[in-house]
Amino acid sequence: MLLLASGWLLTLNVRQGQQHPRLLILTSGLWFGAIAIACMQVPFTISPGVLLDARNAVLFVAGLFAGPVSGGLALLLSGAFRLWLGGEGAVPGIFNMVMALAFGLAMRYALNRGWVRLELWHLLPVVMLLHLMTLSLVFLTVSPEQHHPLLPLLWPFLLVMIPLTLVLVFILNDAEQRRREQRALRESEARLRAITGALPDLMFVIDGDGRYLEVMASDANLLSASADCIIGKNVRDLFPPVQAACFLAFIARTLRQKRVNTLNYEVETRCGRRIFESLAQPLDGRFDGKPAVVILSRDISARVKSETELRIAAVAFESFQGMLVTDEYNRILRVNKAFTEITGYTPEDVVGKTPKVFSSGKHGYEFYRQMWQCIETQGHWQGEIHNRRKSGELYPQWLSISAVKDQGGRVSHYVAAINDMTERKRDAEKINHLAFYDALTGLPNRRLLLERIKQAQAVSARGGKLGAVIFIDLDHFKGINDLWGHQVGDQLLQQAAQRLNQVVCETDCVARLGGDEFVILLGELSDEPAAARLEHIAHKLMEVLEQPYVHEAHVLRGSACLGLVTLDDHSPSADELLQQAELAMYEAKSAGKGKWRFFDPVMQEVISQRLLLEEEIIRGMDAGEFCVYFQPQFNARREMTGAEALVRWRHPSRGVLTPGAFIEVADAAGLMHRIDRIVLLRACEQMACWTRLPAFHDFTVSVNISPAQLYQSGFIDEVLNVLGQTGAAPSRLKFELTESMLINDMPKAIERMRILKQYGIRFAIDDFGTGYSSLHYLQQLPLDQLKIDQSFVRALPGDDNSLSIIRAITAMAGSLKLEVIAEGVETEDQLAMLQANGCGLYQGYLFARPGPAEEIEAMIPLKETEPGA
Repeated sequence: MLLLASGWLLTLNVRQGQQHPRLLILTSGLWFGAIAIACMQVPFTISPGVLLDARNAVLFVAGLFAGPVSGGLALLLSGAFRLWLGGEGAVPGIFNMVMALAFGLAMRYALNRGWVRLELWHLLPVVMLLHLMTLSLVFLTVSPEQHHPLLPLLWPFLLVMIPLTLVLVFILNDAEQRRREQRALRESEARLRAITGALPDLMFVIDGDGRYLEVMASDANLLSASADCIIGKNVRDLFPPVQAACFLAFIARTLRQKRVNTLNYEVETRCGRRIFESLAQPLDGRFDGKPAVVILSRDISARVKSETELRIAAVAFESFQGMLVTDEYNRILRVNKAFTEITGYTPEDVVGKTPKVFSSGKHGYEFYRQMWQCIETQGHWQGEIHNRRKSGELYPQWLSISAVKDQGGRVSHYVAAINDMTERKRDAEKINHLAFYDALTGLPNRRLLLERIKQAQAVSARGGKLGAVIFIDLDHFKGINDLWGHQVGDQLLQQAAQRLNQVVCETDCVARLGGDEFVILLGELSDEPAAARLEHIAHKLMEVLEQPYVHEAHVLRGSACLGLVTLDDHSPSADELLQQAELAMYEAKSAGKGKWRFFDPVMQEVISQRLLLEEEIIRGMDAGEFCVYFQPQFNARREMTGAEALVRWRHPSRGVLTPGAFIEVADAAGLMHRIDRIVLLRACEQMACWTRLPAFHDFTVSVNISPAQLYQSGFIDEVLNVLGQTGAAPSRLKFELTESMLINDMPKAIERMRILKQYGIRFAIDDFGTGYSSLHYLQQLPLDQLKIDQSFVRALPGDDNSLSIIRAITAMAGSLKLEVIAEGVETEDQLAMLQANGCGLYQGYLFARPGPAEEIEAMIPLKETEPGA
């Protein structure tokens, strides 16, 4: 029992002391010595001083398992105790103890050499020999008288001590083996952790339900949380639902197939979003009754990025741009498909060669020296270069060369990108031609002409020689275009361009500005007077342009008007010079067809005055300077029945201006619609004011309508809005129209007049008899009055033709039940003759001149007003 208990204490000592090997040697010696002493406390006493106990078994085991140091310490302690006990058996007892330790050390040495093994058949002879020798030594120590009582103890001693020694050996061997296994396990675990820590992978042990059992990470930043926080959680707690379901299916597939499976997934970590590649291997055994897998996850974010960049680079290399890669010695390694399409060379033609095979010979040594110097200093070069295709054709290309350096900073490769510039050059030429030349005739256009005028002015400034600009406008071109079509017109323009080029010198410039307008720039006139030279050239131009143009079986004749201006070092800008020539041309055209004129500064002054007047009109309208005067209209009893509204301009410096001073300019500038609107608004405002006066109860106001007003899309709405805004009665408003207005679009005029007639507005034909009116249309017009033109009235009483026309007008008006009013009545004789021929309404200086509303009101005696009026 003591030996078995000591075996448990020794295994406990080994288990506790395995972390401290040196201390274990000491404690093992002390324990073995203490057990040997304990055995000597309960011996078989053979005779006084002669003891038979189990200390030899303890020291044998100490030598076998603890080694010489621990065994020696145990021997020292137990031997000292035996000497202290004394007796005649002390010295033989110590010898027995030394012999037991020696047996254990010898057995230990044999085990280490591999001569024996700790097996029963190897240990049993040694243990039996040990105990037999112990008994033999005791037998020799005692006296012969004591041999007889010793014999009965021999067999019981051997039957007990031999098994107990073997049991103790096996107990300690088991403890030692367990210690070695634990140490090996710790070492294996340490190696595994070291290996795992050295790997850039994450290791997870996850059961079949997705619960994390173990987490190992060389870089904790690759985890979504710390390892301790992850252990025990489920996959569903760390991944989004869709991704968690995919991960659980991955685990289930690995367990089902019993083989390695892979999965790529993306997850948010402490260092950002990362992509992992996972390998899963099923584990043997179960954890908490569930199967599990070990998963190694490697961060492949950099690899995926590199692969993506490689794919992009591969696609970029096979782009529409020609690519060429060479080594550091400029030997071609690779070309793409676009390179073959551009140059005609296949990879088999150029790989291994240098780019000299493309050389065109157009660039010298200095060009290439500067190119390579730029590449060496800056790492790249780009520019235009001419190379040769495989077919031998020379072509321009845009070349970009970049040097690729290794980690040491040395050039390892060169990458060249080429673009064929052939089409671009052609397109640039086409664009340049379109930008500076006329598409129809091929002549320079306005832009190029202005540039050449500037150049000619610079030459004139340096050399003092005169040049000239001739502005040409073809006569009758619009009629030819309308009659024969644009195709014939284009042919005529082309022929005219050819004729003009035949007249001038090669140093002169013929340009087309557009339409039927041409300009000739004469660079230098001869030494003869400039005016005479220009007249001579003008005559020649007129001659060639008046020659007939043949179209199919028809002969077309034309002419032109020319504007001439000289060019010297004091000439204005190119634009102003061209404008002066154009003004001279318009002056020639105003004199008739086939004329030419020199530019006169007076022309410029007239244009300037027109522009200035146009600006003044706009300013005057904005400032409210335009007003309405009224010229009264009378009946045969000389009673005022109405008035005609006439526009006046109260100019701040020129006084009150009549329409003759500004109407022509306003009409040409497109300002008449604004003036018409002012007249209509002011007339209706005044008419509304007169409505409140009893003396003006039946008074009507006539307003002249311009063609721009009548055919304007919103004319009717505008008239109704003005009437509604001012409160004027429509029945007192009379619109006066000229016959020429109605000829433009009679059906539309009739339609609009009838609509306004429904609101009570009246209509009169102004200047009747001077134009052409279809009696059929005249019958359909919703007219109320015919106004005899003043040219017929002024001819009275001496002109019988005018009198006949007046009689015809009054007779026709009577048959159509229309009023007749005569304007321009200035004498009593005219009035008497008009009355005698049926005209009952009159307007003219005989009765009153146009004046403001206040003067008109003063001409009528005021009647008694009604209460509240």
